[in-house]
Amino acid sequence: MLKEFIISVYTENHIGLLNRITIIFTRRKVNIESLTVSESAIKGISKFTIVVHIPEERVKTIVAQIEKQVEVLKAFYHTEEEMIYQEVALYKVSTDILTSSNQIESLVRQHNARILEVTHDYTVIEKTGHKEETQELFNQLNQFGVLQFIRSGTIAITRSPFERLSEFLAQRDKMISSLK
Repeated sequence: MLKEFIISVYTENHIGLLNRITIIFTRRKVNIESLTVSESAIKGISKFTIVVHIPEERVKTIVAQIEKQVEVLKAFYHTEEEMIYQEVALYKVSTDILTSSNQIESLVRQHNARILEVTHDYTVIEKTGHKEETQELFNQLNQFGVLQFIRSGTIAITRSPFERLSEFLAQRDKMISSLK
């Protein structure tokens, strides 16, 4: 049964690693729905957040393959219930439409969005939320003509009060110290 999983991959920051990780998905004919990379809370460690729709057995296999990469410290997979996640969307609309009626402003308020920039020619609106929420605002704004639209990848953190990577690194350091 297909299910949405959010994969968190903690890595050292090395050139070519993104390519090697995405090849793992490509070889298995798995589509990446969303991919975001940023620094993590631990200095020098990057975090990949990857969203996929696949059976759990396949996500386990993929996570195991990702962990075989030398620069990967640890990879985890989570269900959406285990994560707090959001996306950011930007919408560019004509300022003429914004000023000619209050419908756009009403939509912005109704969707808890905000206006980032207003120029003579265009207005940029930002919405943070789940994909369905940002898509719904796009659909409603597009009735007036959206000039440009972009949505970020998913960003996510675990609901668990403990950062599992910190626990993993502490155990690894303890093991390394005992070998010396």
